[in-house]
Amino acid sequence: MTNNHITFPGLGLEFDINPEAFKIGNISVQWYGIILCTGIIAAFLYFLRRASKTEGIDPDHVYNITLFAVVVAIIGARFMYVITNLDQYDTFLEMINIPGGGLAIYGGLIFGGASVIIYSRIKKLNTYALLDSMAPAVLIGQIIGRWGNFVNAEAYGYSAGVEKLPWRMGLDKVYIDDVYRSDIALVHPTFLYESLWNLVGFILITLAYKKKKFDGQILFYYVAWYGLGRGFIEMLRADSLRVLGLKLSVLIGFATFIIAIIFLIIRAKSSEKELSSAIGYESKYASVKIESERNEDIVAEPFETEYDEDGTTDDDTLGEQDSLDE
Repeated sequence: MTNNHITFPGLGLEFDINPEAFKIGNISVQWYGIILCTGIIAAFLYFLRRASKTEGIDPDHVYNITLFAVVVAIIGARFMYVITNLDQYDTFLEMINIPGGGLAIYGGLIFGGASVIIYSRIKKLNTYALLDSMAPAVLIGQIIGRWGNFVNAEAYGYSAGVEKLPWRMGLDKVYIDDVYRSDIALVHPTFLYESLWNLVGFILITLAYKKKKFDGQILFYYVAWYGLGRGFIEMLRADSLRVLGLKLSVLIGFATFIIAIIFLIIRAKSSEKELSSAIGYESKYASVKIESERNEDIVAEPFETEYDEDGTTDDDTLGEQDSLDE
């Protein structure tokens, strides 16, 4: 397998990477797959801790959801990549060759997210709380997973305007604007941009989690943050997926950002109404309870008769006095 020659001339770094890590018999194990699995494991460990300790979700559900969602997400990511690049494949075996690279993250997010929603509905779990705990975990997977693109020398940007950037990346034998470049092409390291964007997002969302006010808040923070960043980063991509000549990821990125903001506002207002209703109900219930207890005290108050030292009451004394008067 041909090595990928990758340089960062402004930083004095140079890499000659073989995408194949090792072989087990005739089976080739790719660095891309190893990095992807590392990201999945790290994401799972975070998800397990956050879901069980913060949201009170049974760990057994976390195990089941992770297994189900990961499989469905990988299938979805590959499916979306293949249908938008059908001209690259001649056989069905090439289409399902996931270790060779080629996953569309949006396909993974859509299919994986749908699988989580379906599972939570079947098991009658709090869907929003579940997705809240999963959102930061997904970012961890994306932070690590993007380095698989680095090893495969893919997910790179345009070459225009990068000559003076200290972090410019050099690649050979790549296509820039559908033109094959056999020489070293200097490009934007967009894989790095997205990895760093996701890292910042993870830090901010983790801090926001401590002040979470309603279920779904963290989920929509994630969707808005990722969609916004992805939309801008995809503008720099030279190998971005296209549909009808338009960059699919740019359209989806900005659309998801807008949709997430709308749903965030709706959820916030809905949460305020639910809280107000709950407070109003508790106040009304407390008032009724106090009034009821007050009435019970009045009805149940015993009539106490006072006795004199000789054992007679005031009524007895008055009766005797009336007899003497007669």
